Parts: sequence; structure tokens; C-alpha cells
Amino acid sequence: MSEVISTKNITKKYGELEVLKGINMDVDEAEVVSVVGKSGAGKTTLLQIIGTLTNQTSGNVIVNGVDTSTMHVNQLAAFRNKNIGFVFQFHQLLPEFSALENVCIPGFIAGKARRKVENEAMGLLEFLGMTARKDHKPGELSGGEQQRVAIARSLINDPAVILADEPSGNLDTENKNELHKLFFSLRDEFKKTLVIVTHDMVLAEMADRMIRMKDGLIIGREYDLQSK
Repeated sequence: MSEVISTKNITKKYGELEVLKGINMDVDEAEVVSVVGKSGAGKTTLLQIIGTLTNQTSGNVIVNGVDTSTMHVNQLAAFRNKNIGFVFQFHQLLPEFSALENVCIPGFIAGKARRKVENEAMGLLEFLGMTARKDHKPGELSGGEQQRVAIARSLINDPAVILADEPSGNLDTENKNELHKLFFSLRDEFKKTLVIVTHDMVLAEMADRMIRMKDGLIIGREYDLQSK
């Protein structure tokens, strides 16, 4: 399989504080990788750097064959919108818009035709079992439903990569289990590559690989989890 994500000796400093101390990580096409470690290990910072939301201090990030380190701010924004989808713990849905409208927004930003975007958004909501809730605003949806809308939004531009930061951290057990299954259906149905930062070891151990971090370093890599 071809690599979709590759980080080369990534470091990140905030003043004298070194948050990442040389991270090398490769993720293949249609692979689910979990990243675990205690709070402060650098997991979220690494995810933000891979997602081009934060600049690294040194090193290179290659996503879908493109070295993002060479891009300026406007290029990064366009690249991110097309190639990377995000799923956050608190959904980050816009409260004034319906579920359908929230899903459509990245497509509109990308300049795609309204009818095409709306049709694609409806298809994603149908896949996620949310068709009947398409006109509801986030405040009218449960936490699990909001997360499904967020996942549909992350898929609307058919990105190569989905990055998830504590995606089930705000959900009850039933919704967590449903969300976990859903992530792997994204790999199987849409051939997506996923990197999931999580404290939930049930989700982490469902991944194809698990990466352990501590104090800004990768301290362990567990492969072929599903063959155990």
C-alpha cells in the first residue's frame, strides 16, 4: 500500500517548551492508526501538525504525496479543505445551520456546485442513518447524532485522510460503540485513512496499529492488532 501520511523528524517548540521531540510516523492508505498516551504527551499537537492547523518547528509533513511544509497560509487552507477531514470531541458544528447545511459547508468553500454538494451531503447523511434529521439544527440533535453529522461533513470533499481528536470522549457507552464501528466502516466502505487520538483503549485497540506517545516522543508501536 502507498503511504498517505509521512512525518519526518517533526519537532514543535513553544518558547523553551519542546512539545514534540522528533516524530517519525507513516500511515498507509485505508489504514486506521490510533495514537495513545497520557495528557501532555503531544498527541493533539501532532494531529494538528499533520492536519496543517499548526506549523511544526522543524521537520516535514507529507500528506497524500504533498509536502505541506512548502506551502503558504492560503495554499494550506485550500489543501486542507480538499485533502483532510476533521472529527473533534465537541463536534464543532455551526449552531445556526441545519445538519444538511453543516455537512455542505466545506463543499461550498471548495467552490463546488450547490446541487452537487447537496446531493453528496444527502448521500452521506443517508449512509450514516441521518436522513430524517437533515433539517434539524445541532441543538436539536443528540451527541451521537451531532458526531455523525460531523463525520459526514469530514467526508464531503472526499479527503484522503480523516483526523479524529478524542471523537468519542463526549459520548455515552452506546454512542461510543456505534461511533467506533462507524470509523471502521469508513475505512472499509470509503477506503479512508484515519488517525485517531484517543484515551479510549477499546477504540485504540480496534485500530490496525496503535502508536504510544510520552513526553513528545513515540515510545511504542503495536502492529497488526486485528490479527491478535
